[in-house]
Amino acid sequence: MSDILAGRQGETLREGARGFGAALLRGEVMLGIGVIGLVSLLILPLPSFLLDILLAFSVTSSVLILTTALMMQKPLEFSSFPTVLLLTTLLRLGLNIASTRLILSHGHEGPEAAGAVIESFGKFVMQGNFVIGAIVFIILVLVNFLVITKGATRIAEVSARFSLDALPGKQLAVDSDLGSGLITEDQARARRKELEFESTFFGSMDGASKFVRGDAIASLIITVINIVAGLAIGTAQHGLPLAEAAANYTILTIGDGLVSQIPALIISVAAGILVAKASVEGAADKALVAQLATRPEGLGMAAGIAGLAAVLPGMPTIPFAILAIGAGYMAIKAEKGRKTKMETAALAAIVPPAPIVEEPIGASLAVDELKIELGFGLLGLTNDVSGRKLTDQIKALRKQLAQDLGFVAPSVRIVDNLELATDVYCIKVKEMEAGRGRLRMHHYLAMDGGGGGPGLAGERVKEPAFGLPAVWIDENLREEANLRGFTVVDPATVLTTHFTEVVKDSMPELLTYGELKKLLKEQSKEIQALADEISPSQISFSGVQRVLQNLLRERVSIRDLAAILDGIAEIAPVSSDLIAITEHVRAKLARQICLSCAAADGALPVLTLSPQWEQTFADALVGEGANRQLALAPSRLHQFVAEIRTGFDRAAAAGDSPVLLTSPVIRPYIRSLIERFRSQTIVLSQAEIHPKVKLRASGQV
Repeated sequence: MSDILAGRQGETLREGARGFGAALLRGEVMLGIGVIGLVSLLILPLPSFLLDILLAFSVTSSVLILTTALMMQKPLEFSSFPTVLLLTTLLRLGLNIASTRLILSHGHEGPEAAGAVIESFGKFVMQGNFVIGAIVFIILVLVNFLVITKGATRIAEVSARFSLDALPGKQLAVDSDLGSGLITEDQARARRKELEFESTFFGSMDGASKFVRGDAIASLIITVINIVAGLAIGTAQHGLPLAEAAANYTILTIGDGLVSQIPALIISVAAGILVAKASVEGAADKALVAQLATRPEGLGMAAGIAGLAAVLPGMPTIPFAILAIGAGYMAIKAEKGRKTKMETAALAAIVPPAPIVEEPIGASLAVDELKIELGFGLLGLTNDVSGRKLTDQIKALRKQLAQDLGFVAPSVRIVDNLELATDVYCIKVKEMEAGRGRLRMHHYLAMDGGGGGPGLAGERVKEPAFGLPAVWIDENLREEANLRGFTVVDPATVLTTHFTEVVKDSMPELLTYGELKKLLKEQSKEIQALADEISPSQISFSGVQRVLQNLLRERVSIRDLAAILDGIAEIAPVSSDLIAITEHVRAKLARQICLSCAAADGALPVLTLSPQWEQTFADALVGEGANRQLALAPSRLHQFVAEIRTGFDRAAAAGDSPVLLTSPVIRPYIRSLIERFRSQTIVLSQAEIHPKVKLRASGQV
């Protein structure tokens, strides 16, 4: 029994040892051990051989950091630099304290008391004269402290300030691109995260640069302490002559200062390069060569000045002559390269004249489904406007319309028209003008969502899409307008919004026979099979087209084509009246229609038709089937129009945008009447109200 227990205990110990070993190999555990080791350098004494290893590691790691900073394409690729700066500073301070301990305790034994690295640095720089060594060390400290570190700190401060100031504008640009459909949600999330990293990085660099500054001050103080205390300890405690004590402790102190200041200087240069190349694309070497060595004028001037200096009396001829020849050679090479590029571009621009081919007369019969004509002053909209081209917005619009209405609008042709005024655009559908407006470039259109005109200085106009009062304002008033709650849009967005409303109104015309064929080909095999089954056996293909056009006329999405064809298949065998078929399909789409009309709280606000008006319209219907018409006295029509306007105005004053609810029989006729004076008003029948939808009464007509 005891053997079994002993075996289990041994197995448990082995498993624990394996688990501890695996934990030690984890990156965060190793980093924690390393940081604790750096802190322990401030307290524990180090033997000279271990100090040599750590000093060599400090110098090598600083070179690695510098080369890494040089090769970065952009600063964010080295986002861990502030942490690296803190750890390397802590390492150098720990090594300074450890070497100070060795210098003060064993300096009387000779220059080798603090290890071979410190001795080598001290003897190499001093060359037997400790005054020269002290002067070189002081110069290195001053260069690092007053020049490189101070400049890098200032650049980091300015970069952090401008990065934080520009952050709201950059975030708004991301939201704007996302809202217009130019980027996806994932791309917007990635760009927001990059902006967050950028602001955090420059803020961290602003604080981390203080580490280097403090390190330089600490090194200078430690050097003074080592020399003064070393002389006192060597002469008073160990009885060394003053000259011997000065030689020993100065070599050790200067060597220690150099072996710590050289890595500090290298890392300071790396920090300066990293924050200074924020506006430079690519690695530092390629950027510098591209911007300095490819300008023949600058290289030629440098060669001329160096050549002039070479012939001046008293100047060293050989160095300046070599520089003049080298700069001149680079200038000639750069000029040849530029001429070669220009000749290549000129040859590419020369296109052999194409044979004159007469355009067939039939080509003039082609009709552009959608066209935007721009005045000469608006041609800039097709270029980059605040990072968003008009063509990109149109592309995003077609995608959004396909999602909203289930039908891909035809391609849009954008052309200039010199017959238009310079600031006027014209929207054409099938070569017929469907909309026109005026834009002011480099201005913004401010609108009040409440329907009133914004109280801002500028040109007062009507917004072209909805006819709302608006003001064209200067760019410097944009922030004020946003703060006051006005809707502010750029000229390209004004045109795109107007174009959107025109296209939505023209969707029935754009859904031609050929477009419907193309739409069905893009559907699944099941939907294609259903379409083939009902057409032409139950309803003609043109009949299906008419039903879809009726839906689009009231901006009902035909994206759920399967449900629409199901509805047609249900009623087509018993009725050939396209109005009745359309009403039946609308009832099948009840959930979709109700949700598209619901308010922000999920409820559907409705304005009901009184029983008297219901009966009046029902009695006014004459004829049967497709020949049924509405025959109502003009006086009653005028009265109905007035009461409709009053009812909707009352609901709008209460903050509602209701739909008009009627009985199924009279709905299409009331809609055809209302669309003449309130085209945006939605008319629903009781059959189109989904059972799960919550209704909210907004009044009665």
